[in-house]
Amino acid sequence: MWLPWTVNAELLSGYAAAAMLCATLTQWLSSPGLEIYSEILCWAILPILIRCQKKLEHGSLQQPAVYGEPNALSSPSSSLWFFAAGIAVFAFIKMETGAIQFLPILTPLLLATQRYLGSASKLPAGPFSLLSKSTCGAALISLFTIFTFSNWTIQISLSSIALASALFIVYAALLPKGGTFLCLPSINFERAIRPLSVRIVILLFIILCISTILTRIFSVNPFHVLLLGLLKALSWYFAAKVAQNTSWVIATTITTFSIASTSNLYNKASNTEAAAWVLAAAMALGQVISSLPKQAKYKSLLWMFGLISFVPFLRNLWMIRDMQQSAKVFGPEQEHPVETLVRSSKIHFENLLKRQSKNYQQAVTEYQRRYGVNPPPGFEAWYEYAISRQSPIIDDFDAIYQAISPLWRLSGQQVLEIMNQVYYTPKSEVWFCMYYGAYAQTRCMHPNRIYDRHIEYQFDRLLWGFNGVLPDIRFLFNHFDEPRILIPAWEVEKADSYSLFNVRNMSRQPVWDEVTKFCSLKKKPGIAEEVQMPIEAFDMPFVANRSSAIDLCEHPEYRNMHGLFMSPVTFSLVEGLVPALSTGSPSPMGDILFPSPAYIEEEFTYDDTREISWEEKKNNLYWAGSTTGAFASDASWPSYHRQRFVRLVQNTECQKYHYLRLVSGTIQRVASSFLNGRLFDVAFTRIFQCETKYCRDQARTLKIGGWADKDKALQSRLVFDLDGNGISGRYYKLLASKSAPLKQTLLREWHDDRLVPWVHYIPVSQSLEELPEIVLYLTSTQSGQQRAREIAEQGRDWFFKALREADMSVYTYRLLLELARLQDPSRPAGFPATG
Repeated sequence: MWLPWTVNAELLSGYAAAAMLCATLTQWLSSPGLEIYSEILCWAILPILIRCQKKLEHGSLQQPAVYGEPNALSSPSSSLWFFAAGIAVFAFIKMETGAIQFLPILTPLLLATQRYLGSASKLPAGPFSLLSKSTCGAALISLFTIFTFSNWTIQISLSSIALASALFIVYAALLPKGGTFLCLPSINFERAIRPLSVRIVILLFIILCISTILTRIFSVNPFHVLLLGLLKALSWYFAAKVAQNTSWVIATTITTFSIASTSNLYNKASNTEAAAWVLAAAMALGQVISSLPKQAKYKSLLWMFGLISFVPFLRNLWMIRDMQQSAKVFGPEQEHPVETLVRSSKIHFENLLKRQSKNYQQAVTEYQRRYGVNPPPGFEAWYEYAISRQSPIIDDFDAIYQAISPLWRLSGQQVLEIMNQVYYTPKSEVWFCMYYGAYAQTRCMHPNRIYDRHIEYQFDRLLWGFNGVLPDIRFLFNHFDEPRILIPAWEVEKADSYSLFNVRNMSRQPVWDEVTKFCSLKKKPGIAEEVQMPIEAFDMPFVANRSSAIDLCEHPEYRNMHGLFMSPVTFSLVEGLVPALSTGSPSPMGDILFPSPAYIEEEFTYDDTREISWEEKKNNLYWAGSTTGAFASDASWPSYHRQRFVRLVQNTECQKYHYLRLVSGTIQRVASSFLNGRLFDVAFTRIFQCETKYCRDQARTLKIGGWADKDKALQSRLVFDLDGNGISGRYYKLLASKSAPLKQTLLREWHDDRLVPWVHYIPVSQSLEELPEIVLYLTSTQSGQQRAREIAEQGRDWFFKALREADMSVYTYRLLLELARLQDPSRPAGFPATG
């Protein structure tokens, strides 16, 4: 029943307002690294606050006698320890995971418990009372709020359930008991505050010490800790004042309100999701207000707290609309750089198709013109096979030439010898493979591994039916995702040392200096690349020349922008003239490129039955994945390429974004702190490849999404793809889809000669600086949406013409011809004859 009213009704509304204000500020200022420190300070301050209150009341307790509450001046020690343990578990879980999604369930649970204990309050009059004070009504609100808060990851859900259970013990202990029939701890908050605080501080200090020993010492700002600890203490103090004259259930609704009202509405996936958070805050606020007695004056003014979430929501909608309108300044008179790049790239692609040889003699002539040597033996049969498989590319296989030609410094016999030497070198981590021409079968062996990552399967599948076509051929295949081979520069390598090599394990350490040490000397042989048309980019780093954009020698700033060069998971560098195949390689390295076996594995294969039409797709950019790409063993992980991308989209540090805008009649690059989160659906789904403390840092800093279906990307119009430890296996699925791929990479692959940026996909720079503008233009303007759809269709069409298994077979056939000539025992060192 309602308690006798003994406190000034005006003060009760003020206490409720103060409790919500302090709880909201606490939620807004809190961070995982400060959680334990501030909790310790909070429970150290609380006894002081309550003692000061008593002194102001002249040493007598002017509080109402609560029905059913223990009258003893002290609570049982076991009850105090139960309470302290609940607070400690709550603080620990909040520090580790920040899992709060199941906290709203506390309200209906405590209401039910309160009624079971016989201490339920009479429903106050008001339009919200049925939803706030009835168990069923509160449960409905709770379910809606939980659904709004949830990201449905198993780990976070379990942590949140544990956190809610700990807080249930805490609040249940504070509920007035109508009898002794429940084995629940029973505590009078004010009377037990001193022994309670001592126990809580002891447990929290133990957690702090263990956490520090196992992970790291948090660097904290003393002022921030002091402010946060004080706000937490005041929040508890004012909540206790309100609860003494209502019920401790109100504390749970205040907590729910503080969480919902301080959520960042700018990174929500849709307006509906953002509105759901605003509504959750409003319902929690309504529960708080309706829980106050009708005698409480001015309680209707508490609805003003709803502005905390409603004003940012309106501002967010206004900024989205303003951003969309600003993006429409481009038109026939002022062309967007994307349009210029697309038009230029189309011309380049058309020229690529037109210049392909139309007969065998033209193919031979073009080979000689490009490379200055004769084609390898068997070239005519290869040409006939390529024509029979309707290969649209006949001449552009520069990736093979650029990898093979440096190895011509070795004789054929030396090539065979160095492959044997590398294979038998301890920890070389290469597979030694033998292709048996008569049977068209490949067999690979490794000193201590059994699973060959589908190397044999890939070769057998691509060369099925080639019995007797090719000679027996030996080759090395890199076991790891990361590249391996560093070819010495021409100027520093002497003929008598051509057969020398060394293998070094550089895993989990910076490798940039080693990878780029020949940049000032090396000049790769090969044909000159076609010069791209200059464009007006307005100081935005749109990728106009892909080869230049991925050339490490031209971009020393990449040193600290890609995980492969900062802390690779595995990096066993082989320096020397070693012929070894890899699926991807950065520009200075000399791995021979081969189609990744991942491209034909079921997990990464495109399934047309899961596809939807362009009109049905969400008008946003999608990416979900894990923290592969590097091993986090220090605080540099925010600079790894995948983490940089996710941090940019999730705006973890309130950074500046750049857009193209009309300023004083001219297009200029402008900075803005706004990023339309509705246009991005990006999250990590798994954090690993890191030491424990840095895994924790990433989990605290970044939004972790739930499990994602492997084909969920097909539901969005724009799909992002970037490097992992090596190449991305999902790239072909995205190219084959009806979505437009955006690609960021520093790795060369076998298909680079045939995929044209801005025609088949949208290239993204390593800085990612232009990404917000690209996504805005492609989603928010009619011309941009048309361009995105066009690139999606062109990429899909070209995939089924030039990236089929048949095309991989054509490439593999030609590669093996070159390898056969390279390792021919009768071939002397030096370039082949020119004819």
